[in-house]
Amino acid sequence: MEALLQAIDLLYPEMVGWRRYLHQHPELSYQERETAAYVANHLQQWGLEVRTGVGGNGITARLKGSGQGPTVALRADMDALPIQDQKNCDYASRVSGVMHACGHDAHTSTLLGVAKVLSEHKEMLNGDVVFIFQHAEELSPGGAFSMIDEGALDGVDYIYGIHLWTPFPVGTAYCKEGPFMAAADEFEIVVKGKGGHGGLPHETVDSIVIGSQLVGNLQTIVSRGVDPTQPCVVSIGSFHSGTSFNVIAEQATLIGTVRTFDPELRMDVKQRMDRLVSQTCTMNGADYSFEYKLGYPPVINDSEEAQRFLRAGARVMNVKPSPLIMAGEDFAYYLQQRKGCFMFVGAGNHEQGIIHPHHHPKFDIDERAMRDAARLFVSMVWDCQNGGCN
Repeated sequence: MEALLQAIDLLYPEMVGWRRYLHQHPELSYQERETAAYVANHLQQWGLEVRTGVGGNGITARLKGSGQGPTVALRADMDALPIQDQKNCDYASRVSGVMHACGHDAHTSTLLGVAKVLSEHKEMLNGDVVFIFQHAEELSPGGAFSMIDEGALDGVDYIYGIHLWTPFPVGTAYCKEGPFMAAADEFEIVVKGKGGHGGLPHETVDSIVIGSQLVGNLQTIVSRGVDPTQPCVVSIGSFHSGTSFNVIAEQATLIGTVRTFDPELRMDVKQRMDRLVSQTCTMNGADYSFEYKLGYPPVINDSEEAQRFLRAGARVMNVKPSPLIMAGEDFAYYLQQRKGCFMFVGAGNHEQGIIHPHHHPKFDIDERAMRDAARLFVSMVWDCQNGGCN
């Protein structure tokens, strides 16, 4: 395996170049056509069996090893976010209002690096490796489900994924067996009151006042309705109403997210929200609509594969058991179909000012995290294909 790790180290500057190009040319979920073409072109040059248009803009590429053993899939996501890049650097996004603010450009470049290194050393592989470049992770229903539906996991025995994570310092990696990342649901509440003059509030049903009550009332679901030992989040992300200083708005729209790990709690929160919205609006004489969309399920790592992470990862970097992560990921769908695990690799660096959270307009990574992630991927594949799989 040492030859593979050395090859990754030598390839690292090229991985940085790929990442910076992709960072300058981001594409939103379900629009990753140029990104997919860029990825496919590299994979084809290296002699892999490439399928394009898998489930949308997804790509799969199979590398046949020289020996007999399990087929391992590795996954990266390719989409960007509708955020204006505010970084002052030469690789900032050139697309107005679109930015790689979650590290998917680096995920893609990391997996390209692994594909190139393994394709140059396929005689060392005891089994095949499938590279999954997924579209639309950021936007439900996501690209994982459609790629699975179109055969991305056909013939695959194990699957691994990595997310670079700036809250963790560069040089570290984290994973957890069992529930790891939360189910990520969405909701929309529309309060339908009665508009009128700002100076005559008694003649109106004020949607903003009612919406404000809902913001506060919804927090009691977690603080007073959920066992405090159970992780749960209810967050309002947007509250829109009104157009003028002297007009009481007839309608207010609130959208947000719910994060849970337990399936029963997930449904209980949904029912509590429905009841609370109904009672708050009825009490104030308003009509309403409430839509609740079940998003990605929780990411649940296989216990044996999480142990593999601790064993194989320790050969290449500093690995630690992870806390629960309240962010969501459609990698969950792959783990419903195959044994595997999702891992976090630290990408933050306070000394270099790389401190901004994911989905922030100044988000960036310590690019050495790509080298760490590539080494971790290779170590996981090596461990699995050399007697480490059950």
